[in-house]
Amino acid sequence: MSTIKITKMQGCGNDFVIVDYSEYEKNQMDMGDFAKKICDRNFGVGADGMIIPKLETKNTDIGWYFYNSDGTTAQMCGNGMRCFAKYIHDKKLVNKKQFSVETLAGVIKPEILDNGMVRVNMGTPVFDEAKIPFKGEKTLKVLDREFEIHPVSMGNPHCVIFTDENPMDLAAKYGPEIEKHHYFPEKTNTEFVKVLSKNEIEMRVYERGCGITLACGTGACASQAVCILNNLTENNVKVNLLGGAVFVEWQGSRENLNKDIFLTGPANYSFIADYIL
Repeated sequence: MSTIKITKMQGCGNDFVIVDYSEYEKNQMDMGDFAKKICDRNFGVGADGMIIPKLETKNTDIGWYFYNSDGTTAQMCGNGMRCFAKYIHDKKLVNKKQFSVETLAGVIKPEILDNGMVRVNMGTPVFDEAKIPFKGEKTLKVLDREFEIHPVSMGNPHCVIFTDENPMDLAAKYGPEIEKHHYFPEKTNTEFVKVLSKNEIEMRVYERGCGITLACGTGACASQAVCILNNLTENNVKVNLLGGAVFVEWQGSRENLNKDIFLTGPANYSFIADYIL
């Protein structure tokens, strides 16, 4: 019987299994297959994703391998990055509070704050349809509804939809269909957003490769960027998610899209264990 050491963490209920690369290496497993197995909530540990630190990088302090619960790779995950940053800092794999991480979405820079929260420079929202990628119209017909949509990328594709209805009901019913809609060649995360005030929104998400999750950091950033471009919110917003709240800051505008967006929120340990392979 062989085992592998794992750490379970969560950010606003968006949960992840983190595996040291040395543990992965000695067991020589296929990362995608292992992610699918260990993230299973009935037969594995249960998680929205799996993270493995990548220690050898060229131009950053560290990197990561990130997998969704269905075994597919993802370019970026905001809640996962906060958990990863705290894990890396606590393990002293990087000996500073602010550092750079190589991801498939480019270089991301998290910072461990003195209050225990983690602030992440998530980079610049992308609205270029070819880079999202998005190929379609700004109205999308799915099942019995037609939605006005706002495509944007935060290193991964997002479809933001504003609503005055219950966003959870919409995410559960329409999220699975929008995820695989032909407008989005690489599938998409879908956010249903209700604006509560100029400084607060409510968001529910159907994540690509995961389904309904308690939180989505890139989705929170995508939603806030679209809110600002539509003059619905100020530059600093509290985003209420199913699993808690995060804070998003973006100084961008229609006249100046080239501004980095910042995500701040908690990152907590659930447990550390030996997992039987």
